[in-house]
Amino acid sequence: MAIFGFVSAIAISSCNPNTSTLNTIRLDYAYYNPVSLVLKEKGWLEQDLAKDNIKVEWVQSLGSNKALELLNSRSIDFGSTAGAAALIGKANGNPIKSVYVYSKPEWTALVTGAKSNIQKVEDLKGKRVAVTRGTDPHIFLLRALDQARLSQKDVELIQLQHPDGRAALEKGDVDAWAGLDPHMARTEVEKGSRLFFREPNFNSYGVLNVRSAFAKDYPSYVERVLSIYEKGRKWSLQNPEELKQVLVKEAKLTDAIAAKQLERTDLSSATIGEVQKQAISAAGDVLKKSGVIKESINVAQVVGELVDPQFITKIANK
Repeated sequence: MAIFGFVSAIAISSCNPNTSTLNTIRLDYAYYNPVSLVLKEKGWLEQDLAKDNIKVEWVQSLGSNKALELLNSRSIDFGSTAGAAALIGKANGNPIKSVYVYSKPEWTALVTGAKSNIQKVEDLKGKRVAVTRGTDPHIFLLRALDQARLSQKDVELIQLQHPDGRAALEKGDVDAWAGLDPHMARTEVEKGSRLFFREPNFNSYGVLNVRSAFAKDYPSYVERVLSIYEKGRKWSLQNPEELKQVLVKEAKLTDAIAAKQLERTDLSSATIGEVQKQAISAAGDVLKKSGVIKESINVAQVVGELVDPQFITKIANK
């Protein structure tokens, strides 16, 4: 997504444990997933499910790590994350499937202050770097360090949620930050912060995940949700100025900040499949090397179990 990546989706559904009746579908929404904000505002999913007497609840995700926590605790049924973050969750036993691409973003980069002497990744050695573990910015940082022949042991990682990481950078409490939009766009516009290392291919796709049990029990409703997501994605492409205003309103951004986030967000395709598997697998190799996932994990196998294109394929073929 060229849209904030850092950047949400749908959440959980609840049903009576003694029956198969589905009462509520809960979805996450996130500022790094602009399409989720459109769906939340337009109410299209609520309109579609009302005929089945199913309610919709929206739960905010502040980052991929939080979306994965919500999915694992059954607090949401659908949650938006980065593809590589979904891999971490799956490798750690989170029972999810990635079923949809809501964006191909450049939502993360390595950021430093306007007056900082940091110019390249190698300059981070011995420095304090803010990061949100288990998110695409964290994985982006690990890949950047690995490419520069450094590791996380060569820097001091300061664990902070994305908004707090930006604040810490601006106050000078850290030397650099693994940024996420729209917070990254905000500090660029308002404080002149610099993106000193960018690599779009290190950003993994924005994927919508569903709880595996939900997909097994209610496959037709997975298709219903994805059909509405497709309506929101296509509307966003056709109405870029209105999309920007939705982001401005929901994330409380200025026009300039929202525009910068959206210029880095590609909403042109919802297809999930081999391309995404390759991107996620490439991140998985560095995650194993960095000890984020166990050495014993078969990355290719886990990715194969994670990425499930059947639902969006059915929708595309209708």
